[in-house]
Amino acid sequence: MRDAFLLDPAVVFLNHGSFGACPKAVFARFQQWQLELERNPVEFLGRRSAGLLFDARAALASYLNAGTDDLVFVPNATTGVNIVARSLALQPGDEVLSTDHEYGACDATWRFVCDKAGAHYRKVAIPLPLDPATWADRVVAAVTPRTKVVFASHITSTTALIFPVAELCARSRELGILTLIDGAHAPGHIPLDLAATGADFYTGNCHKWLCAPKGSAFLHVQPARQRLIDATVVSWGYLAEAAGHTGFDAYTGRTTLERRLQWQGTHDIAAYLSVPAAIDFWQQHDGPAWQQRCHDLACATQRRVLAHNGLQALADGGSIGQMAAMPVRCAEPEALRRRLFDHHHIEVPVTQHGGQCSVRVSVQAYNSTQDLDRLVQALNDEGA
Repeated sequence: MRDAFLLDPAVVFLNHGSFGACPKAVFARFQQWQLELERNPVEFLGRRSAGLLFDARAALASYLNAGTDDLVFVPNATTGVNIVARSLALQPGDEVLSTDHEYGACDATWRFVCDKAGAHYRKVAIPLPLDPATWADRVVAAVTPRTKVVFASHITSTTALIFPVAELCARSRELGILTLIDGAHAPGHIPLDLAATGADFYTGNCHKWLCAPKGSAFLHVQPARQRLIDATVVSWGYLAEAAGHTGFDAYTGRTTLERRLQWQGTHDIAAYLSVPAAIDFWQQHDGPAWQQRCHDLACATQRRVLAHNGLQALADGGSIGQMAAMPVRCAEPEALRRRLFDHHHIEVPVTQHGGQCSVRVSVQAYNSTQDLDRLVQALNDEGA
């Protein structure tokens, strides 16, 4: 599979989780869309874009087991979090409940929004190693009468853990609390069924593990919650409501959610339109089989590293996918990352949580067992 991607062969690339990597065939389709746009921008953006985007969303919705009109494209999952966070009418004293494993940019979003509203952003400490059987209990136990939103990652960034978010969503729903799930790492990484997950709001990246071009992600909103959502950019999509349409625009045949978030003027939609090509790529290459192979390699690599340094895993194999944050002995994570790249030609992040440094290895279909062997040897050489 290495030849199917555009990666530099001189680098052992074990950092797919940060920005993904686009296969040659998908990137070629992306460039075709850009060229088609430039042949007649008025026709493409002014007359064809709505239908093209609808077809692309339909393909993605089918892949995620969701309604086509219940999701919209956004540039990245952080944008999706911002749209929801800025739309909800938080009041002074309200609470947004989260965990201490969330992505830093999304933490910053909630702190900003809560500070402006006079609300509180509270984080539940999740001890390690992770116990998935009690994770939802621990979060729900922190709910108070002031809790309005529960926010959690499906797969965490720093610690690379899969949280059982479907249970959390079900229990929050019973309590009348809104849920927003950050699924930045989930699509294409683990089986994802949005209907079964049951989040009020779910945002995920297509440009990470699904391998679509950079700048392609989605926000899914349950139909009953769509009236709560406002775009961060007010543009043409709001004119339908000014004309008296509520929930559905009979003229365009599009829902209010789609009009609000998608009808925002001139921007390159080629990455969005290429998402079906990414889905097709994995369907043609037996994506689930590669997910299993990569999961097995990630688990095996973690066992080898920890057997050498004597540290404890952050979770067992059931709570990781194709990505594992392997604890290492390291006082300066950035210095270790630089040495791994400069001296060993290995691209891999070194993260830190609760004072523990970890090498977060991502295993994708283009990685060989030799790639993982080189990482294990490099860590041994570095005394990590």
